[in-house]
Amino acid sequence: MENNPLRPNQGRVLAIDALRGFAVMGIVLLHNIEHFNYYSFPKATSPLLSSLDKGLWDMLFFLFSGKAYAIFALLFGFTFYLQSHNCEKRGEDFRNRYMWRLVLLLLFGFINASFFPGEILVLYALIGFVLVPVRHWSDKAVAWTAAILMLQPLEWCKVVYALVCPEANPQQMVYSLGDVYPQLGGHSFWEMVKANFVTGQLASLNWAWCYGRVFQTASLFMIGMLLGRKGLFRLTAESRERVMRFWQRVGLYALPAAVLLYFFKQFLYTQLDNPFLKATMETVWNSWYNLAFMLVMVSGFLLLYWINEGKVQQWLVPYGKMSLTDYITQSVIGSFLYYGYGLELHRTCGTTWSLLIGIAFFLLQLAFAHWWFRHFKRGPLETIWHRLTWIGKKH
Repeated sequence: MENNPLRPNQGRVLAIDALRGFAVMGIVLLHNIEHFNYYSFPKATSPLLSSLDKGLWDMLFFLFSGKAYAIFALLFGFTFYLQSHNCEKRGEDFRNRYMWRLVLLLLFGFINASFFPGEILVLYALIGFVLVPVRHWSDKAVAWTAAILMLQPLEWCKVVYALVCPEANPQQMVYSLGDVYPQLGGHSFWEMVKANFVTGQLASLNWAWCYGRVFQTASLFMIGMLLGRKGLFRLTAESRERVMRFWQRVGLYALPAAVLLYFFKQFLYTQLDNPFLKATMETVWNSWYNLAFMLVMVSGFLLLYWINEGKVQQWLVPYGKMSLTDYITQSVIGSFLYYGYGLELHRTCGTTWSLLIGIAFFLLQLAFAHWWFRHFKRGPLETIWHRLTWIGKKH
């Protein structure tokens, strides 16, 4: 019997699947124009193409950079809540299964990291353990912890240090993605894999630590879990008014906050001469700006979905249901498209052509997802992850 991927089953929240699909779409498009973190581009053949390349680059980074990953992190916390809550209803403790699930995610991340020096699964697997001790905390305790983490406490320590020692400008990036460029542009597949797996992943984690992504991700995990507890991602006849009103208020407050943060940041940066202090404040300010912009996108997306009963965005549901498969396959295929061991499209494709490739790739992934869920219950890698998570138990 065929499955219908657009019909609710086993308590799935289709609006969230569609939102997750939207986030992965943004990630795929960004990664393509970035040539999967290999910033090697041909010279534009005309002023018009050069202008188009710049305009598209700026637009995509404005829309998705720092926001798509934030949505992904928010929904990671919500998924944890759903799985933990379902286990509790059966009288089971999800803690050990969840930690094993994170180990499996770490292994998926290692595979992905072999192809793409900038992937996030390893980071998510490591930070995901923070949800274990806080899962039974009160709502107020979780909210305060998430707020403190979102304030970027480490960066404020750096601010104090910069003010006390204004001449100091310590090196923060020990590892750089530039260190793997020779292998990304080279023609050896195995040299590329080795460089990505070690140096590339260290550079990615180093960047996440230095630029606030660690604290922001942990905060978003907790916020997603808390929103799940409050039932604010699920619309029912009983909760409709409360949930709709909540997301309307989120959008109402987040939009002016995003606008103010966006326009004030340029003024703020011009007032700072100390490079270490400026880099630190950029991390803090960009983190807050991306949070506000992400909340505008999430509230707008969910409200539109619920008002139109999914008629506009339901085509993203199957894509969001197999986000792990989407994310890893885009790295594997993307590296072949752009790196030296494969088609070397970094030599011939600027932003415009890379975006067209990204759109075509996304549409192929989307078509595959729709076909797959007509025949199967879970995505290919999601099936493996699920079965290994519940190994030794009928589930």
